[in-house]
Amino acid sequence: MTVSDSTTSEGREVERVVIVGGGTAGWMAAAALSRFLDNGRRQFHLVESEAIGTVGVGEATIPPILNFNRMLDINENEFLRETQGTIKLGIEFVNWGRIGDRYTHPFGFFGQELHGIAFHQLWLREQGRGNPGYISDYCMSAVAAANGRFGRPSQNTKPPVSEMLYAFHFDASLYARYLRGRAEKQGVRRHEGRIVQVHRDSELGDVRSVELESGERIEGDLFIDCSGFRALLIGETLGVGYEDWSQWLPVDRAIPVPTTNIATPDPFTRATAHSAGWQWRIPLQHRTGNGHVYCSAFMDDDEAERILMANLEGEPFADRRVIRFTTGRRKQSWSHNVIALGLSSGFLEPLESTSIHLIQNGIQRLLALFPDRQISSIERDEYNRGMQDLYEDIRDFIILHYKATQRDDTPFWRHVRDMAVPETLTRKLELWRLHGRVFREGAELFGLTSWVAVLLGQNIWPDTYEPIVDTLDEAKVAVAFKEMRERYYAAAMALPSQEEFLRMAGAWAAQDVRPQVAAAQ
Repeated sequence: MTVSDSTTSEGREVERVVIVGGGTAGWMAAAALSRFLDNGRRQFHLVESEAIGTVGVGEATIPPILNFNRMLDINENEFLRETQGTIKLGIEFVNWGRIGDRYTHPFGFFGQELHGIAFHQLWLREQGRGNPGYISDYCMSAVAAANGRFGRPSQNTKPPVSEMLYAFHFDASLYARYLRGRAEKQGVRRHEGRIVQVHRDSELGDVRSVELESGERIEGDLFIDCSGFRALLIGETLGVGYEDWSQWLPVDRAIPVPTTNIATPDPFTRATAHSAGWQWRIPLQHRTGNGHVYCSAFMDDDEAERILMANLEGEPFADRRVIRFTTGRRKQSWSHNVIALGLSSGFLEPLESTSIHLIQNGIQRLLALFPDRQISSIERDEYNRGMQDLYEDIRDFIILHYKATQRDDTPFWRHVRDMAVPETLTRKLELWRLHGRVFREGAELFGLTSWVAVLLGQNIWPDTYEPIVDTLDEAKVAVAFKEMRERYYAAAMALPSQEEFLRMAGAWAAQDVRPQVAAAQ
C-alpha cells in the first residue's frame, strides 16, 4: 500500500481533528465535519482567538451554496433571518467593456435550445437579422433580477420560473456565528486563545499539536488550517510555497466599507469598474456591503478611498481598513497531515463571488477523501489536483473580465487589455472568436452561460455563428424568440419583490435596522 510522508501514529484511526482558526472557513469546516464524520469516537476541536480579526468581506455566493446548506439540513428561511441575508440572482457589471456599458452575468441559462443548437448561437443569427434585445432578456434569473423580483423554485414550479437559479448575499460574520451554534451542538469543542507554538513529529514532520499562550496543548491527528492569510500551519510551519498570479490579476488591495440601505435591497450584486480596479455593492437586509478592489501599482490608498467614498449610495459607518493580498494559491492545499481551507489555501479576488465556494469545495472534497488510518499519497494528490484545477478554472474566468475590455482610458486598463494570459484562456478565446463556441472541460465551475454572458457583455463578438444554425427556419425561430421573451417577462412580473418574498416566507430578520425613511418605502 502506498502511503505519503504522513501517517497517524502506528496506523491508528484519525480520532482528533483540530481546526486552527474560526471565521467563515473554520466554522463551515467544523459544522460539516462534525456532522458527517462523527463516529462516536472522533473528536473535533476548533482554536480561535477573539483578539485576531477575520477578513470577513465574502458576503456574496454562487448557487452551489444551496447544496452545502442542504447537506447540513439548514432551514433556508431561518438561515436568511439569522444572517440578514438576501437573494442573489447574478452580478451586474458596469463599465467593464467600455465606460457606460452594463450587462448581467446571471445564474441559470439563456433561453432554450432548438433542435440541439445552443440558444446563444440562435441569438447571434437573430442579432444580424434584427433586434432580438439583450441576451439576458431570455434568462429567468436575469429578468427577475432586473425587475427586483423573486420566487423560490420548487419541484412543483413550472417553467420558466423553475429555470431560475439563485444564491445568497449574507453577513459573513453572522454566518460564522450561525454555523458555530450548530457545530457546538454537534459536539465541536472551541478553544479560545492565541497559538504561540506548533509542535511537529521529529521523524515524519507531521503537526502533532498546537500550543496556546495559556500553555494548553491541543493534540490532533489531522489539522485544518483556517488561519487566513497568515497560513500558520500550511505556510509558516510546513513551508508550502505560494504560486503568485499577480502577472494576470494585478489588483492587490481592497478597502471595504458598509453603508446604510437607502432602498429595498436588489437581488443581485453589482461590480462597477473604476480607473484601476472595481467596486462591489452587495445589498443585505440591514446594510449594504461595499468595497473598492484596486491595483496599488496604478493607484494609492488615498485615491482608492476617495473614489470609493464618492460612489457610495448610503452613509458609511465604519473606519477605513486596507486589506493587502497577493492573488494566487498554495502549491499544495494538503501537505503532511494539514489541509488548508480559505485564505490559507489561496486567494482570488471576489469579482465572481467564489471565495466561500472554494471553502465549500475543499470541505466536500475532504469528506470524499477523508483518511481513516493512513494518509495515502494517492488520495492526498487527488485532493491537491482537484483544488488546483478549481483554482485555475476560476483564475482564467476572472482574468477574462480584464482581458476582454476595450477600455484605454487609463494605464491600468491598457495594461490588462494588452497583457499575455494563460494558454488555457487563450485557447478558449481563439475558439470563441471563430464561431462563438464554448466547451466545458472536466468539472469546470463556470459553464456556457457564464462565458457567453461575459464575452458578449464585454463586446467580444465571434466572426460568425455555427453554420448549422442556418438549417432552421428563420420565421419559426423569430416567433419562438418573441414568445420566449414575453414569457420570461410575464413570469418575472407575476413574482413578488424580493423583500415581499422574504417577509412572506418568514426569512426577513425580526429587527429592522434600516433608516426609517428607507424602511417605509
